[in-house]
Amino acid sequence: MKKLVIPFTLVAIIVGLFEQSKSKPNIYVLCIAIVIFMFGIMKLSAKIPSKSQEDKEEEDAD
Repeated sequence: MKKLVIPFTLVAIIVGLFEQSKSKPNIYVLCIAIVIFMFGIMKLSAKIPSKSQEDKEEEDAD
């Protein structure tokens, strides 16, 4: 799943930046790019453990 999320997120960033650089950007394309980017970041950050979880694991080990 991670192998699919990263390319989609990068493509959304590129499309969003390209569309924003136009003299008349299409607002719908920008909104879709932002939604895909936010969804990708949400999926990727869900895999990272929280800092408090790491601290709790270290306390349990002591």
